[in-house]
Amino acid sequence: MFNIHSLNFPRTFSEAISRFRANLAYFRMNYAIIVLLILFLSLLWHPISLIVLIIVMALWLFLYFLRDEPLAIFNRTIDDRVVLVVLGVSTFLFLLLTDATSNILVSVLIGAVVVLVHASLRRTDDLYDEESTGLVSGPSSSS
Repeated sequence: MFNIHSLNFPRTFSEAISRFRANLAYFRMNYAIIVLLILFLSLLWHPISLIVLIIVMALWLFLYFLRDEPLAIFNRTIDDRVVLVVLGVSTFLFLLLTDATSNILVSVLIGAVVVLVHASLRRTDDLYDEESTGLVSGPSSSS
């Protein structure tokens, strides 16, 4: 994720969108951590909001970050994307009930911009492909 050699500008807008989608799917957990870290740093001077965030972070840890198997409710498997969206929206709503609305909105916006920039600039040709045993390779350099 932090390989500086994997960053470059996309040639076209459609390539940027393609990179964004691939990187968002691949680095989903890392992007959630980055946004939550930015949110945490913005709430350091709002103790009530910080307490609410820490309580919600316990839910994040239990339901998203530290799970080994898929989440199942009433014998139905819940997709990780659904868990991510539900936790993100509930975190946002619980924090808006505190008095740090502007900090929360600005920090989530900053986190979204950081994710958008990274996901658009990071090349996808060296991401691990789950269907194969190696890296996804671009055009072969050997003839």
